[in-house]
Amino acid sequence: MHRIVAAVAVVALAFASAPAQAQDYPNKPIHFIVPAAAGGPTDVTTRLLAQKMSALLGQTVVVEARPGAGGNIGADVVARAAPDGYTILMATIGTHAINQTLYKKLPFDPIKDFTPISQVVQYPLLLVVNPDVPVKSVKELIDYAKANPGKLNRASGGSGTSMHLSGELFVHQAQLDMPHVPYKGSAPALTDVIGNHVQVMFDSMITALPLVKSGKLRALAVTGAQRSPVVPDVPTVAEAGLPGYSATGWIGVVGPANMPPEIANKLQAAIAKALADPDLRRTLIEQAAEPVGSTPAEFAKFIDAETAKWAIAVRGANLVIE
Repeated sequence: MHRIVAAVAVVALAFASAPAQAQDYPNKPIHFIVPAAAGGPTDVTTRLLAQKMSALLGQTVVVEARPGAGGNIGADVVARAAPDGYTILMATIGTHAINQTLYKKLPFDPIKDFTPISQVVQYPLLLVVNPDVPVKSVKELIDYAKANPGKLNRASGGSGTSMHLSGELFVHQAQLDMPHVPYKGSAPALTDVIGNHVQVMFDSMITALPLVKSGKLRALAVTGAQRSPVVPDVPTVAEAGLPGYSATGWIGVVGPANMPPEIANKLQAAIAKALADPDLRRTLIEQAAEPVGSTPAEFAKFIDAETAKWAIAVRGANLVIE
């Protein structure tokens, strides 16, 4: 009898402590895992957001880059972490929409092993080439690639990333022979495009646009359904030579599975408030990143829809990574 009473007391204490833990959250630094190389678009956006969140939550938000395997290494770190809100992930279109179909086997389940918190931004990519490539439009790029099969190499920030798959969609729809060269992040890939070691890349405007403005890269098109107000003179891929093409990247915040709703909601509120800050919004929009700040339920629904969309694209292109 005494054992039963003691067991009931322990269970009651556990339930009573959960709201208290959420109420005290956060009382120590939060670790924000970025599944991409430092200096890339995901890292840049995360650091901007983390700075605002630190002020709002009254705790340091430490940004840690864990690149590799299309974001899977960093994502796995968070999937295995305690669901206490102190280890969170900047999820990408790769880790939470593409990789489930692209990779034959993952060390985690993108749906079951995470708690959606909020979509942060969505953005079109920029199709860029080294200035020495003799093309100035998407149509010219397609014509040149068809006349020179295998001569142009296509860089990305890693296999399974939005940069990779956006390029695969382009190559698949245009029926081109343009080999893919994966890198551990956007920054090293762009460095090699500038050096003409590889010639073509789909990349975020956050990192590619400054290089276009400096003349180190040439922009041919944006990948969204509409032109970007940041570069209104740059056409979409669809209007510039490949009708029907559209690919938009995004990033958002998730935590480990079974995170208490009170903690997820507190993080979402801080994210939404940070994204409402005029200075941060202006900075993101200037980089062609559209702030979102959705609720956990909205983000969960969005992830489901994106997973289904990109599964069709991956299978249509016959892409599988062991």
